[in-house]
Amino acid sequence: MNRKLIPRACAFLSATLLLGGCTMIPKYERPVLPVADSFKAEAVPGATETAPVPAPAVRDVPWQEFFTDARLRSVIDLALENNRDLRVATLNVERVAALYRIQRSELFPTIGVQATGERYRIPESVGKDGQASTVSAYTVGLGMASWELDLFGRIRSLNARSLEQYLATEEARRGAQTSLVAAVAGTWLSLAASEENLRISQATLEAQQDSYGLIRQTRDAGIGSDLELSQAASQVEAARAAVASFTGAAAVSRNALDLLVGASVPADLLPERLVAVTDPKGLEAGLPSDVLLRRPDILAAEHLLRGANANIGAARAAFFPRISLTAGFGTSSPDLDGLFKSGTNVWSFAGQIVSPLFASGSLIANLKVSKLDREIAVATYEKAIQTAFAEVNDGLTLRTTLVEQRDAQEALVKSLEDFSRLSDARFKAGLDGYLGVLVAQQALFNAQRGAVGVRLAEQANLVTLYKVLGGGV
Repeated sequence: MNRKLIPRACAFLSATLLLGGCTMIPKYERPVLPVADSFKAEAVPGATETAPVPAPAVRDVPWQEFFTDARLRSVIDLALENNRDLRVATLNVERVAALYRIQRSELFPTIGVQATGERYRIPESVGKDGQASTVSAYTVGLGMASWELDLFGRIRSLNARSLEQYLATEEARRGAQTSLVAAVAGTWLSLAASEENLRISQATLEAQQDSYGLIRQTRDAGIGSDLELSQAASQVEAARAAVASFTGAAAVSRNALDLLVGASVPADLLPERLVAVTDPKGLEAGLPSDVLLRRPDILAAEHLLRGANANIGAARAAFFPRISLTAGFGTSSPDLDGLFKSGTNVWSFAGQIVSPLFASGSLIANLKVSKLDREIAVATYEKAIQTAFAEVNDGLTLRTTLVEQRDAQEALVKSLEDFSRLSDARFKAGLDGYLGVLVAQQALFNAQRGAVGVRLAEQANLVTLYKVLGGGV
């Protein structure tokens, strides 16, 4: 009898597994992009009326090639190794992966071994012939716990949802890594700008102190005036204040960099200059907007949308009966040494069907909730795309204006250097008063700081483009 039962049971389970491959998950269709087909052509330098170009190379270029300064690359490596936020994101991926494995395990039966031993006394009042007796029972069995046959795909739908949640978490980790790389680069550049402004301020202070000493000598000689000396003194104090200000700014940027890296950055890895980022190639007129679909946050939002779509399948399957099986096979004997002798085999097989008849509308409400969750996920996905589109558009627009602003600022600095040199020469020759020198030096100092600010903005814009286009691996 047992030999005939086993093949039938196997055939039944095989058919059940095949049927269980079906689900009630709605067919997924990616929402249409709620933005223009391409970015503004005029936002890119040298834009021409050409056909749309492939996705920008920046997305495929590793960050090690995008950030050219060897010191910055070393600092980013330290951050990727030590940053706690990134470590939490990575641990979250591992956690969700474990949850997915737990959910997936429900697709398969749980089989275990159980051994029991029991002795109990039957009192005289209920014993045979009014005699007390002691009964022993020993059992060893191999059993399958209650296993739901996933005929209507409820468990598979939940499994699909868990998988999408795992993939979304992985994309969130990748996005966190891209954001960390960009944040480290931006802070490193801010530190470089503060250090450069500090050097300019220190050089200006030295020049102002030399001028003050010269004017004091001329005043003491009866040639200069107290007014000119006071003007020179005011310039010295202004330069000293600028030195103190940029010293503090550099210290704050240094602390922020240490926090991002998760460790103290060695002095030999601190910046020496304000150029560390390459200009990404492939950003030309008519850049297609579907490059946004490769951003980690967009991919994460889409995985969550797919998960919400899969959850509808589970809500639909809840309307149908659930079938579960429990089975066991083993041996039982009143004596421990007779457990595995002939004639002691025992087996059991039980099936259970539970079908909803009246649930006070909870199943319908649950299905409606799952559909609304999908609509919310669609809106979230579309908003993420719109936000990304605006970020890329802003970055491309600034890319043009910052290049023009940098060229103009550099020309201004050169002109003011000539103006300052000539003003100083005329003052020393006795042709003009110190006021002209004062105006020239102040204008040059402001222009030099402005040039540093523009170069910082240009480099920061390139870092932003690296981030908003999805970063590199």
